[in-house]
Amino acid sequence: MTTPLASHVRNWQPAAVTDRDVLSPAPAAALSALLDLPDTAAGPGDPLPPLWQWLYFLHWPAQRELGPDGHPLGGRFLPPVPDRQRMFAGGRCEITGPLLLGEPAERVSSLGAVTPRQGRSGELLFVAERQEFRQRGRLLLVEERDIVYRSGRAGVQHPTVLDDRAVPEGEALWRLRLRPDPTLLFRFSALTANAHRIHYDALYCRDVEGYPGLVVHGPLLALLMLELARRNAPGRPVRSLSYRLHRPAFAGEHLLADGAPADGGARLRVAGHREPRFASAEVTFA
Repeated sequence: MTTPLASHVRNWQPAAVTDRDVLSPAPAAALSALLDLPDTAAGPGDPLPPLWQWLYFLHWPAQRELGPDGHPLGGRFLPPVPDRQRMFAGGRCEITGPLLLGEPAERVSSLGAVTPRQGRSGELLFVAERQEFRQRGRLLLVEERDIVYRSGRAGVQHPTVLDDRAVPEGEALWRLRLRPDPTLLFRFSALTANAHRIHYDALYCRDVEGYPGLVVHGPLLALLMLELARRNAPGRPVRSLSYRLHRPAFAGEHLLADGAPADGGARLRVAGHREPRFASAEVTFA
């Protein structure tokens, strides 16, 4: 008989942890190059674009501390679930002021809600990670990330063949195209200290995880959507945002990020020829 996931986390209450970073402009310059921006998106003293905080406060575990999938075997906010499989599902941000590059910053991470649910592929455990970012003692940004865990891989279905020629069409006011390739995914993994093999090991993807190809990072899809707002509404700072990851996208597929202003903000998505929404997001402007 399978033990319910909720029983493994009944007494799991990890304490908050504080990290510090000087917010060097170098990672922002590297992501700007990755996105083929004509200039660096932000330099010393400039505001960091929304979600670009993912380039900072990185944790590099020792090689011996990684599991066979490349993920850390343990960690402060990794639930004690057997045969743990992890998926990034979405998140939210509230921004009262921008983080400034070149200034010391503090991040306090804590555990939010832990919610077991029954999905189509079996029992799931939703874990919310909360992060508060401060500079000069002032709270500037609060982020929550939703991570989904399951025990094992049973019941997960993925496409077997990909069409790398079909190009999605869109009529939205804002549009941005991207065709992720293995090089782009490798560089993004390095920028975010992500050693998960689904993003760079094609044989592992197919033979172990059952994917048809390398998986595009969920955070990269979220950043692509926010790039629409940054490029098309440069004078309107983002005050809040929420995003969801619906289906995995794969290297070689043509992706279209599109959206338009709506209700004091914007509604955004990433689409492909086989999926109308790999990801979706909503932002509100200050």
